[in-house]
Amino acid sequence: MNERQPTANSGTRKEILQTSFPAGGVAVVIGATGAVGNALTERLSTAGSFTAVVGLSRTGSPALELTSEQSIQAAAAAVTDLGLPLRLVFDATGFLHDGVAMPEKTWRDLSADRLAHAFAVNTIGPALLMKHFLPLLARDGKAVFATLSARVGSIGDNQLGGWYGYRASKAALNQMVRCAAIELKRSAPSAICVALHPGTVESGLSAPFERRGLDVRPPGQAADELLAVIESLTADNTGSFLDHQGKNPPW
Repeated sequence: MNERQPTANSGTRKEILQTSFPAGGVAVVIGATGAVGNALTERLSTAGSFTAVVGLSRTGSPALELTSEQSIQAAAAAVTDLGLPLRLVFDATGFLHDGVAMPEKTWRDLSADRLAHAFAVNTIGPALLMKHFLPLLARDGKAVFATLSARVGSIGDNQLGGWYGYRASKAALNQMVRCAAIELKRSAPSAICVALHPGTVESGLSAPFERRGLDVRPPGQAADELLAVIESLTADNTGSFLDHQGKNPPW
């Protein structure tokens, strides 16, 4: 398990990040080797607000593979073994394309296998993360589970069509978050479960779609913005779909 102890940090960053959480505890980043996940792990480690910051990925130990519930369960058990209150779980995973087959432009591009893979990674995997990590969240004080969604998953905001699998799987993820938040509130009223839209971030996922005039931000900036949103969350926000500016996109 890629566990990082807090390091010396800048006062400004510490003031911005995670001051609303009780002192100590553990933060977990899933998808820690991706562009956003790596930046989040670095930011959380330097903020010094958590006793430990754990990065989980397919290449880590234990390896966490979203399409394997057994690996998710093993990773959750490893976090439990740390013996620290679980304060933050950030799921920074997602699938848009594999560099070969690109997002569908028309229904003629639809493929059962590719649709199944999009839902496996973007919906089912995060749902299984909720299944195994939400029960571990600290019951006293602030605790947050956040997962990366996307504005293109908004049904009300869809004016262009296309990207069938990605749009539909992210819309389904938003519903999973809503359902899980309702259930979580019954046993942990102060815990928070949200879906976050990071905006367009410089990464392998977005590279083929970057164009002039699009607000493309480096991963470090995206991480700072997302963590600022998490800092502002209260229990009243649980079940929400928020963007990197803390605004609510249409469902």
